[in-house]
Amino acid sequence: MPLTRKHLIAIAAIILLVLVEPSVAAAQASGNDVGENLSKLLRHYASQLYAGIIAIVSLVFLINRRYSELGTFLFASVVVAWLVFSPDQVSRAARAIGQQIF
Repeated sequence: MPLTRKHLIAIAAIILLVLVEPSVAAAQASGNDVGENLSKLLRHYASQLYAGIIAIVSLVFLINRRYSELGTFLFASVVVAWLVFSPDQVSRAARAIGQQIF
């Protein structure tokens, strides 16, 4: 059976993935923790994308000389990043606050 264009694209994608992120290849070779490694990979990509978007929007605020709005935006982005990327820390902090209040 000759290799079609779809097969070549799939093989190239797998090779590219192995070269870019070797932890995924190691997970598939061992067969353990594939879901965990995939979640770490996706979290890594999401954090890089989030930081890039924050940087671009911050530059817009800097160019327009809106410094107070920039500070508010950066504070809000840090809070959102903390909530999204560290849910275990958020739950511990919420429990501690709840114990102090109640």
